[in-house]
Amino acid sequence: MHLARHTKVTRLSRMPQLFDPLEIRGVTFRNRIGVSPMCQYSSQDGFASDWHLVHLGSRAVGGAALVVAEATAVSAIGRISPGDLGIWKDEHVSELARIAHFLEAQGAVAGIQIAHAGRKASTARPWDGGQAIADEAGGWQPVAPSALAFGEHYRLPRELRVSEIAQVREEFRAAALRAKKAGFRYLELHAAHGYLLHSFLSPLSNQRTDEYGGSFENRTRLVLEVARTLREVWPEEHVLGVRLSCTDWQAGGWSIEDTVKLAQALEQEKVDVIDCSSGGNLAKANIPVGPGYQVPFAEAVKHATQLRVAAVGLITEATQANSIIEQGQADLVFMARAMLRDPYLALNAARALKHQPAPVPKQYARAH
Repeated sequence: MHLARHTKVTRLSRMPQLFDPLEIRGVTFRNRIGVSPMCQYSSQDGFASDWHLVHLGSRAVGGAALVVAEATAVSAIGRISPGDLGIWKDEHVSELARIAHFLEAQGAVAGIQIAHAGRKASTARPWDGGQAIADEAGGWQPVAPSALAFGEHYRLPRELRVSEIAQVREEFRAAALRAKKAGFRYLELHAAHGYLLHSFLSPLSNQRTDEYGGSFENRTRLVLEVARTLREVWPEEHVLGVRLSCTDWQAGGWSIEDTVKLAQALEQEKVDVIDCSSGGNLAKANIPVGPGYQVPFAEAVKHATQLRVAAVGLITEATQANSIIEQGQADLVFMARAMLRDPYLALNAARALKHQPAPVPKQYARAH
């Protein structure tokens, strides 16, 4: 009887794994909860504003371990919309640095996702209809691996020349250096959701016949080249992640098997984290959306590599997130819409899981 009582107390007093710290390279995450990068479409000429400071800062105050700034364009033509955040010029750094400093001061790791929209560029903000913007209305010519439009309401992209692909690689390199200067410690390369790098990976959007098209090795060449370039300039003690769409959700497209193979190659390039999402490359893909529907992708990558993996996609509840970590399906849980609804989701999750001490700011301690 004494042993049974002891076992019960041990089980109830054990810290939930969702709130175990995680160390990667020289970076310690205070728990396993990350704020997924979410476009705010609230910039002018790529500059961060007070909106971004408050939006991102409130989630850091709310207890998340990692707060990742939205898909941040490495070039002006790499924006999804004119309202996208940017990191293509040195003048962008000071406002980004202000945000990174605040996130870190609240105990969160400051992260930023760098991206190029590719053939999904030059569109209006979602609340303005999201359709293509013509040049005369302030739009621009999108670029892609092949001259294939994403959908009927998108502009036809121009196929990139090999020399221009090299330029894109250098734009990512310059963006990483600016992110470093701004004080971010987690850098995520966006190679998902149908944007430029993902469109090179998928045979449904890449019909090239040169060294960047055709075989798996050729289609993954640019992502691996960019990852290698980033690791060369990103500090050794800081974390490098890559977001992948683990499947196109269509036969003949990019698959989870392809993702696992690419993840193993990225591991050789000293990438640390794979952020496992899906879809976005086809306008009419049939995606079986449901709670945690992408978690099996993270689990597959985790089991096939030594990489850390992040699960994302309709993860909304504390017990659900905790279960993903406890069962070893992922190392981090990224939350998006749930964080928009509740900036203090991590604090509330700690309370729901009866974890003490929760990372409550001193200024707010009287409410807890």
